[in-house]
Amino acid sequence: MTTPSLELQIQTLPDSPGVYQYYDKEEKILYVGKAKNLKKRVSSYFNKIHDTAKTNVLVKKIVTIKHIVVPTESDALLLENNLIKTLQPRYNVLLRDDKSYPWICIKKEPFSRIFPTRKMVKDGSEYFGPYTSFKTVTTILDLIKELYPLRTCNFDLSATNIENHKFKVCLEYHIGNCKGPCEGYESLDNYQKQVDAIREILKGNFKESMKDFKKLMNDLASKMHFEEAQKVKEKIETLEKYQSRSTIVNPKITNIDVFSIVSDESAAYVNFLQIAHGSIIRSHTLEIKKKLDESDEELLELAIIELRERFQLLSKEIIVPFEVEVGSSIKVTVPQLGDKKQILELSIRNAKFYRIEQLKQLQIVDPDRHTNRIMVQMQKDLRLQVEPRHIECFDNSNIQGTNPVAACVVFKDAKPSKKDYRHFNIKTVEGPNDFASMEEVVFRRYKRMLDEQQPLPQLIIIDGGKGQLSSALKSIDELGLRGKIAIIGIAKRLEELFYPGDSVPLYLDKKSETLKVIQQLRNEAHRFGITFHRDKRSKAALNSSIEAIAGIGEKTMLVLIQHFKSVKRLKLASEKEISDVVGASKAKKITDFYKTTNL
Repeated sequence: MTTPSLELQIQTLPDSPGVYQYYDKEEKILYVGKAKNLKKRVSSYFNKIHDTAKTNVLVKKIVTIKHIVVPTESDALLLENNLIKTLQPRYNVLLRDDKSYPWICIKKEPFSRIFPTRKMVKDGSEYFGPYTSFKTVTTILDLIKELYPLRTCNFDLSATNIENHKFKVCLEYHIGNCKGPCEGYESLDNYQKQVDAIREILKGNFKESMKDFKKLMNDLASKMHFEEAQKVKEKIETLEKYQSRSTIVNPKITNIDVFSIVSDESAAYVNFLQIAHGSIIRSHTLEIKKKLDESDEELLELAIIELRERFQLLSKEIIVPFEVEVGSSIKVTVPQLGDKKQILELSIRNAKFYRIEQLKQLQIVDPDRHTNRIMVQMQKDLRLQVEPRHIECFDNSNIQGTNPVAACVVFKDAKPSKKDYRHFNIKTVEGPNDFASMEEVVFRRYKRMLDEQQPLPQLIIIDGGKGQLSSALKSIDELGLRGKIAIIGIAKRLEELFYPGDSVPLYLDKKSETLKVIQQLRNEAHRFGITFHRDKRSKAALNSSIEAIAGIGEKTMLVLIQHFKSVKRLKLASEKEISDVVGASKAKKITDFYKTTNL
Protein backbone atom coordinates (compact mmCIF):
# COMPACT_ATOMS: atom_id res chain seq x y z
CA MET A 1 0.00 0.00 0.00
CA THR A 2 1.59 3.30 -1.08
CA THR A 3 1.19 6.59 0.73
CA PRO A 4 -0.14 9.67 -1.13
CA SER A 5 3.39 11.11 -1.02
CA LEU A 6 4.90 8.02 -2.69
CA GLU A 7 2.11 7.85 -5.28
CA LEU A 8 2.85 11.43 -6.23
CA GLN A 9 6.60 10.76 -6.53
CA ILE A 10 5.95 7.72 -8.76
CA GLN A 11 3.36 9.51 -10.90
CA THR A 12 5.78 12.29 -11.80
CA LEU A 13 8.78 10.11 -12.68
CA PRO A 14 9.95 10.42 -16.32
CA ASP A 15 9.59 7.66 -18.93
CA SER A 16 13.35 7.72 -19.50
CA PRO A 17 16.35 5.52 -18.75
CA GLY A 18 18.10 6.24 -15.48
CA VAL A 19 18.97 5.18 -11.95
CA TYR A 20 16.54 5.28 -9.02
CA GLN A 21 17.44 5.45 -5.32
CA TYR A 22 15.18 4.48 -2.40
CA TYR A 23 15.53 6.18 1.00
CA ASP A 24 13.87 5.45 4.35
CA LYS A 25 12.26 7.93 6.79
CA GLU A 26 15.70 8.78 8.20
CA GLU A 27 17.00 9.61 4.71
CA LYS A 28 19.29 6.54 4.71
CA ILE A 29 19.91 4.92 1.34
CA LEU A 30 18.11 1.56 0.99
CA TYR A 31 18.55 0.54 -2.62
CA VAL A 32 19.95 1.66 -5.98
CA GLY A 33 18.58 0.27 -9.23
CA LYS A 34 18.71 0.91 -12.97
CA ALA A 35 15.78 1.19 -15.37
CA LYS A 36 15.08 1.50 -19.08
CA ASN A 37 11.89 3.33 -18.10
CA LEU A 38 12.06 4.87 -14.63
CA LYS A 39 8.30 5.27 -14.12
CA LYS A 40 7.42 1.69 -15.17
CA ARG A 41 10.26 0.10 -13.20
CA VAL A 42 9.62 1.96 -9.95
CA SER A 43 5.84 1.47 -10.25
CA SER A 44 6.37 -2.30 -10.47
CA TYR A 45 7.70 -2.35 -6.89
CA PHE A 46 4.43 -1.05 -5.48
CA ASN A 47 1.69 -2.75 -7.52
CA LYS A 48 2.23 -6.37 -6.43
CA ILE A 49 3.26 -8.62 -3.56
CA HIS A 50 6.81 -9.83 -4.15
CA ASP A 51 8.04 -13.42 -3.95
CA THR A 52 10.73 -12.67 -1.37
CA ALA A 53 10.10 -11.35 2.12
CA LYS A 54 13.20 -9.17 1.85
CA THR A 55 11.78 -7.23 -1.10
CA ASN A 56 8.44 -6.75 0.67
CA VAL A 57 10.26 -5.37 3.72
CA LEU A 58 12.28 -3.04 1.46
CA VAL A 59 9.11 -1.67 -0.17
CA LYS A 60 7.50 -0.98 3.24
CA LYS A 61 10.52 1.08 4.31
CA ILE A 62 10.61 3.34 1.22
CA VAL A 63 9.68 6.96 1.96
CA THR A 64 11.61 8.94 -0.66
CA ILE A 65 12.47 8.15 -4.29
CA LYS A 66 15.27 10.02 -6.06
CA HIS A 67 16.45 9.50 -9.59
CA ILE A 68 19.14 10.47 -12.11
CA VAL A 69 18.27 10.59 -15.82
CA VAL A 70 20.88 9.31 -18.30
CA PRO A 71 20.92 9.08 -22.12
CA THR A 72 20.86 5.28 -22.55
CA GLU A 73 20.16 2.01 -20.74
CA SER A 74 23.87 1.15 -20.87
CA ASP A 75 24.68 4.43 -19.12
CA ALA A 76 22.16 3.50 -16.42
CA LEU A 77 23.94 0.19 -15.91
CA LEU A 78 27.31 1.90 -15.49
CA LEU A 79 25.97 4.59 -13.18
CA GLU A 80 24.21 1.99 -11.02
CA ASN A 81 27.54 0.20 -10.61
CA ASN A 82 29.30 3.42 -9.54
CA LEU A 83 26.60 4.42 -7.03
CA ILE A 84 26.39 0.97 -5.41
CA LYS A 85 30.14 0.98 -4.83
CA THR A 86 30.07 4.51 -3.43
CA LEU A 87 26.86 4.45 -1.35
CA GLN A 88 26.80 0.71 -0.44
CA PRO A 89 23.01 0.54 0.09
CA ARG A 90 21.74 -2.06 2.57
CA TYR A 91 19.61 -4.02 0.08
CA ASN A 92 22.07 -4.09 -2.83
CA VAL A 93 24.55 -6.86 -3.54
CA LEU A 94 28.00 -5.46 -2.73
CA LEU A 95 30.02 -4.95 -5.91
CA ARG A 96 33.69 -5.62 -5.27
CA ASP A 97 36.52 -3.97 -7.13
CA ASP A 98 37.43 -7.17 -8.98
CA LYS A 99 34.01 -6.97 -10.67
CA SER A 100 34.70 -3.54 -12.15
CA TYR A 101 33.72 -2.81 -15.74
CA PRO A 102 36.38 -3.22 -18.45
CA TRP A 103 38.29 -0.44 -20.21
CA ILE A 104 40.44 -0.31 -23.34
CA CYS A 105 43.98 0.94 -22.69
CA ILE A 106 46.34 2.68 -25.12
CA LYS A 107 49.66 2.13 -23.34
CA LYS A 108 52.05 5.05 -23.04
CA GLU A 109 55.16 3.50 -24.62
CA PRO A 110 56.96 3.35 -28.00
CA PHE A 111 54.77 1.42 -30.49
CA SER A 112 51.78 1.60 -28.12
CA ARG A 113 49.94 -1.61 -27.28
CA ILE A 114 46.13 -1.55 -27.18
CA PHE A 115 44.50 -4.06 -24.84
CA PRO A 116 41.56 -4.62 -22.45
CA THR A 117 41.91 -4.16 -18.68
CA ARG A 118 39.85 -3.86 -15.50
CA LYS A 119 42.55 -1.89 -13.67
CA MET A 120 43.64 1.66 -14.37
CA VAL A 121 47.31 2.43 -13.79
CA LYS A 122 48.27 6.11 -13.51
CA ASP A 123 51.31 6.01 -15.79
CA GLY A 124 50.09 8.42 -18.48
CA SER A 125 48.31 5.74 -20.51
CA GLU A 126 44.89 6.49 -22.04
CA TYR A 127 41.76 4.59 -20.99
CA PHE A 128 38.48 4.41 -22.91
CA GLY A 129 35.22 3.15 -21.42
CA PRO A 130 33.93 1.80 -19.18
CA TYR A 131 32.07 -0.76 -21.28
CA THR A 132 29.10 -2.76 -20.06
CA SER A 133 30.62 -6.14 -20.93
CA PHE A 134 33.81 -7.79 -22.12
CA LYS A 135 31.89 -8.90 -25.20
CA THR A 136 31.65 -5.27 -26.29
CA VAL A 137 35.38 -4.79 -25.67
CA THR A 138 36.22 -7.93 -27.67
CA THR A 139 34.08 -6.71 -30.57
CA ILE A 140 35.88 -3.36 -30.62
CA LEU A 141 39.35 -4.91 -30.41
CA ASP A 142 38.46 -7.37 -33.20
CA LEU A 143 37.42 -4.38 -35.31
CA ILE A 144 40.72 -2.61 -34.58
CA LYS A 145 42.65 -5.79 -35.44
CA GLU A 146 40.85 -6.01 -38.80
CA LEU A 147 41.59 -2.39 -39.61
CA TYR A 148 45.12 -1.91 -38.30
CA PRO A 149 48.00 -4.44 -37.88
CA LEU A 150 49.36 -3.67 -34.39
CA ARG A 151 51.79 -5.60 -32.20
CA THR A 152 50.47 -7.86 -29.43
CA CYS A 153 53.82 -8.62 -27.72
CA ASN A 154 54.92 -6.86 -24.52
CA PHE A 155 58.53 -6.24 -25.55
CA ASP A 156 60.26 -2.96 -24.70
CA LEU A 157 60.57 -1.59 -28.21
CA SER A 158 62.97 1.23 -27.42
CA ALA A 159 65.11 2.63 -30.23
CA THR A 160 68.22 1.07 -28.65
CA ASN A 161 66.70 -2.41 -28.39
CA ILE A 162 65.55 -2.29 -32.03
CA GLU A 163 68.94 -1.07 -33.26
CA ASN A 164 70.68 -3.87 -31.32
CA HIS A 165 68.35 -6.47 -32.91
CA LYS A 166 67.33 -7.70 -29.47
CA PHE A 167 64.03 -9.18 -30.76
CA LYS A 168 62.93 -11.35 -33.66
CA VAL A 169 59.62 -11.19 -35.55
CA CYS A 170 57.04 -13.75 -34.46
CA LEU A 171 54.23 -15.69 -36.12
CA GLU A 172 51.95 -12.58 -36.03
CA TYR A 173 54.31 -10.93 -38.52
CA HIS A 174 54.37 -13.92 -40.84
CA ILE A 175 50.56 -14.20 -41.01
CA GLY A 176 50.14 -10.46 -41.65
CA ASN A 177 48.78 -9.32 -38.28
CA CYS A 178 51.86 -7.23 -37.44
CA LYS A 179 54.36 -5.27 -39.57
CA GLY A 180 57.39 -6.16 -37.43
CA PRO A 181 58.35 -2.97 -35.57
CA CYS A 182 60.48 -5.14 -33.24
CA GLU A 183 63.04 -5.57 -36.06
CA GLY A 184 62.59 -2.08 -37.46
CA TYR A 185 60.37 -3.14 -40.38
CA GLU A 186 57.84 -0.41 -39.46
CA SER A 187 58.68 3.17 -38.47
CA LEU A 188 57.46 4.67 -35.21
CA ASP A 189 55.77 7.58 -37.09
CA ASN A 190 53.72 5.23 -39.29
CA TYR A 191 52.77 3.06 -36.29
CA GLN A 192 51.67 6.06 -34.20
CA LYS A 193 49.52 7.36 -37.08
CA GLN A 194 47.54 4.13 -36.81
CA VAL A 195 47.29 4.57 -33.02
CA ASP A 196 45.99 8.12 -33.57
CA ALA A 197 43.32 6.78 -35.94
CA ILE A 198 42.30 4.11 -33.40
CA ARG A 199 42.08 6.75 -30.67
CA GLU A 200 39.57 8.69 -32.80
CA ILE A 201 37.53 5.53 -33.43
CA LEU A 202 37.34 4.86 -29.69
CA LYS A 203 36.08 8.43 -29.23
CA GLY A 204 33.38 7.75 -31.83
CA ASN A 205 35.03 9.81 -34.59
CA PHE A 206 35.20 7.74 -37.79
CA LYS A 207 35.64 10.59 -40.25
CA GLU A 208 39.42 10.55 -40.67
CA SER A 209 39.71 6.74 -40.79
CA MET A 210 36.96 6.51 -43.39
CA LYS A 211 38.62 9.24 -45.43
CA ASP A 212 42.02 7.52 -45.34
CA PHE A 213 40.63 4.08 -46.21
CA LYS A 214 38.58 5.43 -49.11
CA LYS A 215 41.62 7.26 -50.52
CA LEU A 216 43.70 4.08 -50.20
CA MET A 217 40.97 1.99 -51.87
CA ASN A 218 40.71 4.40 -54.81
CA ASP A 219 44.51 4.55 -55.20
CA LEU A 220 44.76 0.75 -55.26
CA ALA A 221 41.87 0.47 -57.71
CA SER A 222 43.43 3.07 -60.03
CA LYS A 223 46.64 0.99 -60.04
CA MET A 224 44.62 -2.14 -60.93
CA HIS A 225 45.33 -3.76 -57.53
CA PHE A 226 41.76 -4.93 -57.18
CA GLU A 227 42.30 -7.65 -54.57
CA GLU A 228 43.97 -5.22 -52.18
CA ALA A 229 41.29 -2.61 -52.95
CA GLN A 230 38.58 -5.15 -52.10
CA LYS A 231 40.23 -5.85 -48.72
CA VAL A 232 40.22 -2.11 -47.92
CA LYS A 233 36.59 -1.89 -49.03
CA GLU A 234 35.73 -4.65 -46.54
CA LYS A 235 37.43 -2.62 -43.81
CA ILE A 236 35.31 0.40 -44.74
CA GLU A 237 32.14 -1.71 -44.51
CA THR A 238 33.25 -3.08 -41.12
CA LEU A 239 33.83 0.45 -39.87
CA GLU A 240 30.41 1.61 -41.11
CA LYS A 241 28.65 -1.19 -39.25
CA TYR A 242 30.42 -0.57 -35.97
CA GLN A 243 28.50 1.37 -33.35
CA SER A 244 30.57 3.54 -31.03
CA ARG A 245 30.96 2.87 -27.32
CA SER A 246 28.62 4.02 -24.55
CA THR A 247 30.21 5.78 -21.61
CA ILE A 248 29.20 8.13 -18.84
CA VAL A 249 32.40 9.90 -17.85
CA ASN A 250 35.88 10.04 -19.36
CA PRO A 251 38.27 8.67 -16.69
CA LYS A 252 40.51 11.71 -17.16
CA ILE A 253 37.72 13.86 -15.71
CA THR A 254 38.09 13.34 -11.99
CA ASN A 255 37.26 15.17 -8.76
CA ILE A 256 35.12 17.76 -10.50
CA ASP A 257 31.69 19.15 -9.57
CA VAL A 258 29.12 19.99 -12.25
CA PHE A 259 26.43 22.64 -11.70
CA SER A 260 23.62 23.67 -14.08
CA ILE A 261 20.50 25.80 -13.76
CA VAL A 262 17.03 25.84 -15.33
CA SER A 263 14.63 28.61 -14.32
CA ASP A 264 11.17 30.01 -14.91
CA GLU A 265 9.33 33.08 -13.65
CA SER A 266 8.94 31.90 -10.06
CA ALA A 267 11.76 29.44 -9.33
CA ALA A 268 15.16 28.12 -10.35
CA TYR A 269 16.35 24.51 -10.29
CA VAL A 270 20.07 23.86 -9.80
CA ASN A 271 21.37 20.36 -10.52
CA PHE A 272 24.67 19.15 -9.09
CA LEU A 273 26.71 16.12 -10.22
CA GLN A 274 29.78 15.02 -8.28
CA ILE A 275 32.49 13.31 -10.34
CA ALA A 276 35.17 11.26 -8.58
CA HIS A 277 37.69 8.88 -10.19
CA GLY A 278 35.93 9.12 -13.53
CA SER A 279 32.45 8.28 -12.21
CA ILE A 280 29.26 10.05 -11.17
CA ILE A 281 28.88 9.37 -7.45
CA ARG A 282 26.19 11.86 -6.48
CA SER A 283 23.34 13.86 -8.00
CA HIS A 284 21.18 16.43 -6.27
CA THR A 285 18.74 19.11 -7.48
CA LEU A 286 18.02 22.22 -5.42
CA GLU A 287 14.86 24.31 -5.91
CA ILE A 288 15.19 28.04 -5.22
CA LYS A 289 12.08 30.23 -4.94
CA LYS A 290 12.59 33.63 -6.53
CA LYS A 291 11.88 36.70 -4.40
CA LEU A 292 12.86 39.43 -6.84
CA ASP A 293 14.04 39.38 -10.44
CA GLU A 294 17.24 37.50 -9.63
CA SER A 295 19.36 36.47 -12.62
CA ASP A 296 20.44 32.89 -13.30
CA GLU A 297 24.04 33.97 -12.61
CA GLU A 298 23.16 35.25 -9.12
CA LEU A 299 21.11 32.18 -8.24
CA LEU A 300 23.72 29.70 -9.53
CA GLU A 301 26.47 31.40 -7.51
CA LEU A 302 24.35 31.18 -4.34
CA ALA A 303 23.51 27.53 -5.03
CA ILE A 304 27.14 26.54 -5.66
CA ILE A 305 28.24 28.00 -2.31
CA GLU A 306 25.31 26.31 -0.52
CA LEU A 307 25.83 22.88 -2.12
CA ARG A 308 29.60 22.88 -1.64
CA GLU A 309 29.10 23.66 2.05
CA ARG A 310 26.24 21.20 2.50
CA PHE A 311 28.08 18.27 0.91
CA GLN A 312 31.55 19.39 2.08
CA LEU A 313 32.89 19.46 -1.47
CA LEU A 314 36.62 20.10 -1.82
CA SER A 315 37.10 19.86 -5.61
CA LYS A 316 39.33 22.50 -7.19
CA GLU A 317 37.39 22.66 -10.47
CA ILE A 318 33.71 23.13 -11.30
CA ILE A 319 31.90 22.82 -14.64
CA VAL A 320 29.13 25.40 -15.21
CA PRO A 321 27.07 26.69 -18.20
CA PHE A 322 28.38 30.28 -17.86
CA GLU A 323 30.98 32.26 -15.93
CA VAL A 324 30.37 32.63 -12.17
CA GLU A 325 32.23 34.27 -9.28
CA VAL A 326 32.92 31.66 -6.59
CA GLY A 327 36.38 32.62 -5.39
CA SER A 328 39.87 32.53 -6.86
CA SER A 329 40.72 29.11 -5.35
CA ILE A 330 38.22 27.30 -7.62
CA LYS A 331 38.81 26.81 -11.35
CA VAL A 332 35.63 27.60 -13.30
CA THR A 333 35.23 25.73 -16.62
CA VAL A 334 32.56 26.59 -19.20
CA PRO A 335 32.93 23.76 -21.75
CA GLN A 336 32.04 24.34 -25.40
CA LEU A 337 32.46 20.76 -26.65
CA GLY A 338 33.86 17.35 -25.75
CA ASP A 339 33.33 15.11 -22.72
CA LYS A 340 32.92 17.96 -20.23
CA LYS A 341 30.21 19.50 -22.41
CA GLN A 342 28.37 16.16 -22.46
CA ILE A 343 28.45 15.95 -18.65
CA LEU A 344 27.11 19.51 -18.39
CA GLU A 345 24.27 18.63 -20.80
CA LEU A 346 23.44 15.59 -18.65
CA SER A 347 23.22 17.86 -15.59
CA ILE A 348 20.96 20.33 -17.46
CA ARG A 349 18.75 17.44 -18.53
CA ASN A 350 18.33 16.33 -14.92
CA ALA A 351 17.49 19.90 -13.85
CA LYS A 352 14.81 20.11 -16.56
CA PHE A 353 13.28 16.78 -15.54
CA TYR A 354 13.20 17.90 -11.91
CA ARG A 355 11.42 21.14 -12.86
CA ILE A 356 8.83 19.26 -14.93
CA GLU A 357 8.33 16.83 -12.06
CA GLN A 358 7.75 19.65 -9.55
CA LEU A 359 5.24 21.40 -11.84
CA LYS A 360 3.37 18.12 -12.38
CA GLN A 361 3.19 17.57 -8.64
CA LEU A 362 1.86 21.09 -8.15
CA GLN A 363 -0.85 20.53 -10.78
CA ILE A 364 -1.91 17.25 -9.18
CA VAL A 365 -1.74 18.29 -5.52
CA ASP A 366 -2.99 21.86 -5.84
CA PRO A 367 -4.34 22.73 -9.30
CA ASP A 368 -5.77 26.02 -8.02
CA ARG A 369 -2.34 27.09 -6.78
CA HIS A 370 -0.87 26.15 -10.17
CA THR A 371 -3.48 28.28 -11.95
CA ASN A 372 -3.07 31.17 -9.51
CA ARG A 373 0.68 31.12 -10.13
CA ILE A 374 0.18 31.40 -13.90
CA MET A 375 -2.40 34.18 -13.50
CA VAL A 376 -0.09 36.24 -11.28
CA GLN A 377 2.74 35.73 -13.76
CA MET A 378 0.60 36.73 -16.76
CA GLN A 379 -0.57 39.87 -14.99
CA LYS A 380 3.05 40.80 -14.29
CA ASP A 381 4.43 39.91 -17.74
CA LEU A 382 1.66 41.66 -19.68
CA ARG A 383 1.54 44.71 -17.36
CA LEU A 384 -2.16 44.30 -16.62
CA GLN A 385 -4.15 45.93 -13.82
CA VAL A 386 -5.94 42.67 -12.96
CA GLU A 387 -5.32 38.94 -13.45
CA PRO A 388 -6.49 37.76 -16.93
CA ARG A 389 -8.87 35.06 -15.70
CA HIS A 390 -11.06 35.43 -18.81
CA ILE A 391 -9.20 35.91 -22.14
CA GLU A 392 -10.67 36.07 -25.65
CA CYS A 393 -8.66 35.80 -28.87
CA PHE A 394 -9.84 36.77 -32.39
CA ASP A 395 -8.59 35.51 -35.77
CA ASN A 396 -9.78 36.24 -39.33
CA SER A 397 -9.85 33.54 -42.02
CA ASN A 398 -10.21 34.16 -45.75
CA ILE A 399 -8.38 32.27 -48.46
CA GLN A 400 -8.02 34.13 -51.78
CA GLY A 401 -10.68 36.53 -50.53
CA THR A 402 -13.49 33.98 -50.47
CA ASN A 403 -15.97 33.27 -47.69
CA PRO A 404 -14.48 35.60 -45.04
CA VAL A 405 -15.14 34.40 -41.50
CA ALA A 406 -13.73 35.07 -38.03
CA ALA A 407 -13.27 33.05 -34.87
CA CYS A 408 -13.27 33.93 -31.20
CA VAL A 409 -11.84 31.45 -28.69
CA VAL A 410 -12.15 31.81 -24.93
CA PHE A 411 -9.74 30.76 -22.18
CA LYS A 412 -10.75 30.79 -18.53
CA ASP A 413 -8.05 30.31 -15.89
CA ALA A 414 -5.55 29.66 -18.71
CA LYS A 415 -7.59 26.70 -20.05
CA PRO A 416 -9.82 26.48 -23.15
CA SER A 417 -13.53 27.03 -22.50
CA LYS A 418 -14.84 25.46 -25.71
CA LYS A 419 -18.52 26.00 -24.94
CA ASP A 420 -17.82 29.74 -25.19
CA TYR A 421 -16.09 29.61 -28.61
CA ARG A 422 -17.88 31.60 -31.34
CA HIS A 423 -17.82 31.74 -35.17
CA PHE A 424 -18.66 34.88 -37.16
CA ASN A 425 -19.72 35.25 -40.79
CA ILE A 426 -18.52 38.64 -42.07
CA LYS A 427 -21.64 40.61 -43.04
CA THR A 428 -20.74 44.24 -43.71
CA VAL A 429 -17.38 43.92 -45.49
CA GLU A 430 -17.02 43.35 -49.23
CA GLY A 431 -13.96 41.41 -50.36
CA PRO A 432 -10.84 40.49 -48.36
CA ASN A 433 -10.30 43.24 -45.78
CA ASP A 434 -8.82 41.93 -42.52
CA PHE A 435 -8.91 45.31 -40.80
CA ALA A 436 -12.57 46.02 -41.49
CA SER A 437 -13.50 42.41 -40.70
CA MET A 438 -11.76 42.62 -37.33
CA GLU A 439 -13.56 45.87 -36.55
CA GLU A 440 -16.92 44.25 -37.36
CA VAL A 441 -16.55 41.04 -35.31
CA VAL A 442 -15.12 42.79 -32.23
CA PHE A 443 -18.04 45.25 -32.28
CA ARG A 444 -20.62 42.47 -32.73
CA ARG A 445 -19.07 40.30 -29.99
CA TYR A 446 -19.01 42.92 -27.25
CA LYS A 447 -22.20 44.75 -28.30
CA ARG A 448 -24.04 41.49 -27.71
CA MET A 449 -22.25 40.81 -24.42
CA LEU A 450 -23.18 44.29 -23.21
CA ASP A 451 -26.80 43.90 -24.35
CA GLU A 452 -27.08 40.53 -22.59
CA GLN A 453 -25.13 41.80 -19.55
CA GLN A 454 -22.59 38.99 -19.82
CA PRO A 455 -19.32 39.32 -17.87
CA LEU A 456 -16.61 40.89 -20.04
CA PRO A 457 -13.10 39.43 -20.38
CA GLN A 458 -10.10 40.97 -18.65
CA LEU A 459 -7.96 40.61 -21.78
CA ILE A 460 -8.58 40.61 -25.54
CA ILE A 461 -5.88 39.27 -27.89
CA ILE A 462 -5.97 40.19 -31.57
CA ASP A 463 -4.13 37.78 -33.87
CA GLY A 464 -2.30 40.30 -36.04
CA GLY A 465 -0.05 43.34 -35.85
CA LYS A 466 -0.69 47.02 -35.30
CA GLY A 467 -3.23 47.29 -38.15
CA GLN A 468 -5.65 44.68 -36.80
CA LEU A 469 -5.18 46.04 -33.27
CA SER A 470 -6.09 49.58 -34.40
CA SER A 471 -9.22 48.27 -36.15
CA ALA A 472 -10.33 46.37 -33.03
CA LEU A 473 -9.72 49.51 -30.92
CA LYS A 474 -12.20 51.48 -33.06
CA SER A 475 -14.96 49.12 -31.96
CA ILE A 476 -13.78 49.12 -28.33
CA ASP A 477 -13.89 52.95 -28.35
CA GLU A 478 -17.31 53.01 -30.03
CA LEU A 479 -18.68 50.72 -27.31
CA GLY A 480 -17.10 52.82 -24.55
CA LEU A 481 -14.90 49.94 -23.33
CA ARG A 482 -11.49 51.64 -23.61
CA GLY A 483 -9.79 51.26 -20.23
CA LYS A 484 -12.29 48.63 -19.08
CA ILE A 485 -10.75 45.75 -21.05
CA ALA A 486 -7.04 45.32 -21.79
CA ILE A 487 -6.34 44.61 -25.45
CA ILE A 488 -3.12 43.56 -27.21
CA GLY A 489 -2.11 42.32 -30.66
CA ILE A 490 0.31 39.48 -31.40
CA ALA A 491 2.28 39.48 -34.65
CA LYS A 492 2.68 35.96 -36.05
CA ARG A 493 6.26 36.05 -37.27
CA LEU A 494 8.34 37.25 -34.33
CA GLU A 495 5.85 36.80 -31.46
CA GLU A 496 5.72 40.58 -30.96
CA LEU A 497 3.08 41.91 -28.58
CA PHE A 498 1.61 45.33 -29.47
CA TYR A 499 -0.17 47.64 -27.03
CA PRO A 500 -2.51 50.53 -27.90
CA GLY A 501 -0.57 53.76 -28.39
CA ASP A 502 2.83 52.10 -28.10
CA SER A 503 4.84 51.65 -31.30
CA VAL A 504 7.53 49.54 -29.59
CA PRO A 505 6.48 45.87 -29.26
CA LEU A 506 6.96 43.77 -26.14
CA TYR A 507 9.00 40.57 -26.41
CA LEU A 508 8.39 37.87 -23.82
CA ASP A 509 10.94 35.29 -22.75
CA LYS A 510 10.64 32.37 -25.18
CA LYS A 511 10.39 29.87 -22.32
CA SER A 512 7.84 31.85 -20.27
CA GLU A 513 4.49 30.27 -19.45
CA THR A 514 2.78 33.55 -20.36
CA LEU A 515 3.97 33.30 -23.95
CA LYS A 516 2.98 29.63 -24.09
CA VAL A 517 -0.60 30.47 -23.02
CA ILE A 518 -0.80 33.27 -25.62
CA GLN A 519 0.57 30.99 -28.35
CA GLN A 520 -1.95 28.31 -27.39
CA LEU A 521 -4.76 30.89 -27.64
CA ARG A 522 -3.53 32.11 -31.03
CA ASN A 523 -3.13 28.57 -32.41
CA GLU A 524 -6.54 27.53 -31.12
CA ALA A 525 -8.20 30.59 -32.70
CA HIS A 526 -6.47 29.87 -36.01
CA ARG A 527 -7.51 26.20 -35.94
CA PHE A 528 -11.10 27.03 -35.02
CA GLY A 529 -11.38 29.71 -37.71
CA ILE A 530 -9.79 27.62 -40.47
CA THR A 531 -12.12 24.67 -39.75
CA PHE A 532 -15.18 26.93 -40.01
CA HIS A 533 -13.85 28.58 -43.18
CA ARG A 534 -13.27 25.23 -44.90
CA ASP A 535 -16.75 24.00 -44.02
CA LYS A 536 -18.32 27.18 -45.34
CA ARG A 537 -16.23 27.15 -48.53
CA SER A 538 -17.12 23.49 -49.21
CA LYS A 539 -20.83 24.16 -48.75
CA ALA A 540 -20.65 27.25 -50.97
CA ALA A 541 -18.93 25.26 -53.70
CA LEU A 542 -21.53 22.50 -53.39
CA ASN A 543 -24.36 25.02 -53.53
CA SER A 544 -23.07 26.73 -56.66
CA SER A 545 -22.43 23.40 -58.35
CA ILE A 546 -25.87 21.96 -57.61
CA GLU A 547 -27.69 25.19 -58.51
CA ALA A 548 -26.34 24.84 -62.07
CA ILE A 549 -28.11 21.50 -62.59
CA ALA A 550 -31.46 21.88 -64.39
CA GLY A 551 -34.38 20.27 -62.62
CA ILE A 552 -32.75 20.25 -59.14
CA GLY A 553 -34.64 22.42 -56.67
CA GLU A 554 -33.74 23.97 -53.31
CA LYS A 555 -35.02 21.07 -51.18
CA THR A 556 -33.09 18.50 -53.19
CA MET A 557 -30.02 20.70 -52.98
CA LEU A 558 -30.23 20.82 -49.16
CA VAL A 559 -30.57 17.04 -48.95
CA LEU A 560 -27.50 16.56 -51.17
CA ILE A 561 -25.47 19.09 -49.13
CA GLN A 562 -26.33 17.35 -45.86
CA HIS A 563 -25.42 13.93 -47.24
CA PHE A 564 -22.34 14.45 -49.45
CA LYS A 565 -20.80 17.53 -47.72
CA SER A 566 -18.61 18.48 -50.72
CA VAL A 567 -18.65 18.71 -54.54
CA LYS A 568 -15.80 16.22 -54.81
CA ARG A 569 -17.69 13.53 -52.91
CA LEU A 570 -20.85 14.18 -54.95
CA LYS A 571 -18.94 13.94 -58.25
CA LEU A 572 -17.25 10.68 -57.18
CA ALA A 573 -20.53 9.12 -56.06
CA SER A 574 -22.14 6.52 -58.31
CA GLU A 575 -25.63 7.02 -59.80
CA LYS A 576 -26.88 4.29 -57.43
CA GLU A 577 -25.48 6.13 -54.35
CA ILE A 578 -27.12 9.39 -55.43
CA SER A 579 -30.44 7.69 -56.27
CA ASP A 580 -30.54 6.24 -52.75
CA VAL A 581 -30.63 9.83 -51.50
CA VAL A 582 -32.80 11.75 -54.05
CA GLY A 583 -34.30 9.11 -56.37
CA ALA A 584 -33.36 7.62 -59.76
CA SER A 585 -34.65 10.47 -61.97
CA LYS A 586 -32.72 13.23 -60.21
CA ALA A 587 -29.67 11.00 -59.82
CA LYS A 588 -29.48 10.56 -63.61
CA LYS A 589 -29.66 14.35 -64.16
CA ILE A 590 -26.85 14.89 -61.66
CA THR A 591 -24.50 12.21 -63.05
CA ASP A 592 -25.20 13.33 -66.67
CA PHE A 593 -24.42 16.92 -65.67
CA TYR A 594 -21.03 16.07 -64.15
CA LYS A 595 -20.07 13.94 -67.15
CA THR A 596 -20.45 16.93 -69.48
CA THR A 597 -19.16 19.82 -67.30
CA ASN A 598 -16.02 20.77 -65.39
CA LEU A 599 -17.94 22.22 -62.43
